[in-house]
Amino acid sequence: MIGEPVALSIRRKIRRPAPSLRAAFEGRPSGFVTDAYNGRGCLDFAIKPLVPEMRFCGAAVTAFCAPSDILAAMAILDYVRPGDVIVIGTTGSRGSATIGDIWAHVAKRKGVAAVVCDGLVRDVPGLLRTGLPIFARGVTPNSGFRNGPGEINTGVTCGGVFVGPGDIVVGDRDGVVAVPLAEARAVAKNLENVEKKEAEAERRLKRGEAFRFWDPAAFAGRVRFVD
Repeated sequence: MIGEPVALSIRRKIRRPAPSLRAAFEGRPSGFVTDAYNGRGCLDFAIKPLVPEMRFCGAAVTAFCAPSDILAAMAILDYVRPGDVIVIGTTGSRGSATIGDIWAHVAKRKGVAAVVCDGLVRDVPGLLRTGLPIFARGVTPNSGFRNGPGEINTGVTCGGVFVGPGDIVVGDRDGVVAVPLAEARAVAKNLENVEKKEAEAERRLKRGEAFRFWDPAAFAGRVRFVD
């Protein structure tokens, strides 16, 4: 390599969803969102909240960290806005934690809505005290290095799903779903239909109506009883 390697690549200007578009996803369960997105957008099932009660909705800002490196995660705090969700891709690194409690306190103070990391975190008692929703693959006391290479707001693969800056991200105890900004309006429209169907199903349950989750007629001649 000729010269010093690039430690960080940073995109400072990104497009975020309009407040009205983001509001269409606010408070919706992650299961409703992925149903409205045709079963897509779900991050790896191992990425879960530190405690089940945590949930969030917001616009993604992204950080790519090389394995056991945290430079991009540290630097991204200079480029966040209130309501952003910091999405950190580490290629699933398990060697060290990517963030800790002091970092999370600063993120919370800057108005960050949540943090999603496909690697590990540390300082759980302090993280919980921030009140910041934090979703990660696991926990370790080991910390990483600040050398790079890293990237900010160039998009990142997190939990097997590509998340671009400005994409809408929703998380709860079931997991995390990411919806590309370019498709968010169509998904929001579908989300209304999903919500209506779920509400009607709950009303039928309360009325004591019978439920069947498959149509035997559709499998006529293809079902074999073995009793």
